[in-house]
Amino acid sequence: MIHAKQYGNSKPALVVLHGLFGNADNWHSIAKKWQEDFTVYCLDLPNHGKSSRLTPVTYENMSNEIKHFLDQEGLQEVYLLGHSMGGKVAMQLASDFPEKIKKLVVADIAPVDYQPSHTEIFKGLLAINSQQPSSRKEADSILSEYESEAGVRQFLLKNLSQTSSGYTIDLGLEELHESYETILQSPSLKEGLETDILFIKGENSPYIQAKYQNQTARYFPNAQVKIIPGTGHWLHAEKPIPFTSLVKRFFTA
Repeated sequence: MIHAKQYGNSKPALVVLHGLFGNADNWHSIAKKWQEDFTVYCLDLPNHGKSSRLTPVTYENMSNEIKHFLDQEGLQEVYLLGHSMGGKVAMQLASDFPEKIKKLVVADIAPVDYQPSHTEIFKGLLAINSQQPSSRKEADSILSEYESEAGVRQFLLKNLSQTSSGYTIDLGLEELHESYETILQSPSLKEGLETDILFIKGENSPYIQAKYQNQTARYFPNAQVKIIPGTGHWLHAEKPIPFTSLVKRFFTA
C-alpha cells in the first residue's frame, strides 16, 4: 500500500517521489506552490513514511507498487518527478509503463551504478532502533557518532517515532539495509525510451557527471539537462524557487 499526500484536486496530476530515508512531507512547501497548476501527489515510497514494507527492495518492485497506486487513483497519465533514489524509481516506472508518463523530471541522479555512501548512516539509524533512546536529543547524540553534519541528522531524524519503550526510526530499515546494494545499482531500463525527460543537476553535486552522458542517452535519447548553480544534491531544498519554476516550465511547455 502506497500512502500519498494530495495538494489540489482539479488539474493535471503530478506525482512526486522522494529519495532514500525521505518521505512525502519533504515536499510539502514545494507541492503547495505546484498545486496552482497541478494536482500534486507526494508519495511515501515503500519502506518509508506511512507506506507498506516491501522486500526485496528492487526498482521493478517499487515501480509496480507505484503503478498499482496510479491505477487505484484512476490516474491514466501523469507528470512524474523523482529525486535521488526516487528518480531511479521514476525512471523504472517510465520504462515499465511508458503509457502512464506524460513527462518525467529526474532530480540529481543518473541511470548508473553508484558507490556506497550511506553505510555509516545505516549504522547510526540501526543503533537508534537498538538503543531506543528516551528523547530526540538522545537520538541525535547517538546518530552524531555516525554522521557529523547536523543538517543531515535533522533530515534523518524526521523519521523518529515515539513508542512506549522509547524512540525508534519509523522506516523499513532492515529491508532497506538488506537491499542497499540493489538500491545503489542502475534501474533495469529498456533502451531507446521516447519519454520526454529533464535531468536537473545540482552544480556542486557529484551524482550527475559528464561521463554518464552516453549511458543516459542510450536509455533516454530525448533527455535534456539543466544545472541549478550553487546547489548540491538537495537542490530543491537549497534553491526551491528556481527548482519549482524549472519543473513547471518543463511540464507545461
